[in-house]
Amino acid sequence: MVRKFKFHEQKLLKKVDFISWEVDNNLHEVKILKRYRIQKREDYTKYNKLSRDIREAARRIKELDPKDPFRTESSANLLEKLHSMGLIPTKWSLELAERVTASCFCRRRLPVVMVRSKMADSIKLATQFVEQGHVRVGPEVVKDPAFLITRNMEDFVTWVDSSAIKKHIMEYSEMRDDFLSA
Repeated sequence: MVRKFKFHEQKLLKKVDFISWEVDNNLHEVKILKRYRIQKREDYTKYNKLSRDIREAARRIKELDPKDPFRTESSANLLEKLHSMGLIPTKWSLELAERVTASCFCRRRLPVVMVRSKMADSIKLATQFVEQGHVRVGPEVVKDPAFLITRNMEDFVTWVDSSAIKKHIMEYSEMRDDFLSA
């Protein structure tokens, strides 16, 4: 049984709102966590920190003298890296690097890439497939849904050879050879 609050305790509790904190961006964070099926909040905070660091680096590069050869070299390196990771669509402007958010990292997670390539109907289902070990990237089986896929790796996301899902797909498209699977 919980005791009843005293008068001064009730008065203090009226001043504090436990639901929405001004410092916390909780509602937006929960919305992103649900949309991309992120199980660990630490992953999202890492993505936020990385995106903040990228924006800071882009801002600092932009502050340099436009004729400085270091500026052109470092901006080219940053844009090339962000483009190869799939965080920005083109590598032409530093404006794109200033718009990198945590959602950009979330869109490069393995389950989201699987949904985009029509390997699964929903992110929830794709996350289950990854956790159960049905998906491989190149030769390695990946069981972590937080695995980030670069542009080069997108083509190598496939089903594991012994996966029951792959067998169902092969049977459906009438490509399965009964002789080899016996």
